[in-house]
Amino acid sequence: MKLESINELQENIIEDFSMYEDWNEKYEYLIEFGKSLLPLDEKYKIEENRIHGCQSRVWLHAEMQNDILLFFADSDAIITKGIVGLLVKVLSNHTPKEIAETDLYFIEKIGLKEHLSPTRANGLVSMIKKMKSYAAVYSNL
Repeated sequence: MKLESINELQENIIEDFSMYEDWNEKYEYLIEFGKSLLPLDEKYKIEENRIHGCQSRVWLHAEMQNDILLFFADSDAIITKGIVGLLVKVLSNHTPKEIAETDLYFIEKIGLKEHLSPTRANGLVSMIKKMKSYAAVYSNL
């Protein structure tokens, strides 16, 4: 089974968000999406896995398996959990090189950034930076 490319996953998210008329519905979708995120094992909810720059608490754990980088995440805030869940969906299960080089255009296309508070938008940037830094570290192994 061939996994979807990062861009195919981004296109799927853009399509999913286009089904909703207004941002209240899109936030509902984000919340539901966050609820579907697998819970992060408590042993990974440690300071070194925290993403700083987020208003809420967000943890991100990364593992390499067979040259593929896997991300696991959680947050104590439901919308933030949905946002990090989208990033995990798009970036997990790809090589570090693919992750490091990708352009995450879906954020712009669905209008997410301009519908977040400044602190959530900063948190989103911090999440992306952390995921890309994991990819950079693992690609140099």
